[in-house]
Amino acid sequence: MSLTVRPLQDSDYDSILVKWWKDWEWEPTPKDFLPQDGTGGLMVMDGDEPVCAGFVYTTNSSVAWADWIVSSKTYRKKPERQQAIVLLVEKLEEVARHSGYKYLYALIKHKGLINTYKELGFVKGDTYNAELIKVL
Repeated sequence: MSLTVRPLQDSDYDSILVKWWKDWEWEPTPKDFLPQDGTGGLMVMDGDEPVCAGFVYTTNSSVAWADWIVSSKTYRKKPERQQAIVLLVEKLEEVARHSGYKYLYALIKHKGLINTYKELGFVKGDTYNAELIKVL
């Protein structure tokens, strides 16, 4: 396994992310809704193959927000798929910590992703969804 992480590039939005959201039957998030117009996040790669991506929103408080985690629906290698998602969340956390944030916030519906965040030390907030917060 050769998982690596790289910053999102401008071309990733149209060439990769929109397809992934549509593959999962989600409405693609508008580019200008995303941090840094779609480049404010990270992509996990398995060699040359994109596996998953996510974003970090910055705020004017002690909180950064990790969101819009999305993955390739066709990448089915096990256990690499789960390892890639864990790596992504860890690296998003690292970005927030190195940027001076004290908390990383996540609002998640997907049960598997909720469990991944919990395994990484996030604690459940409110129950209307899964609001997970980790003190950095």
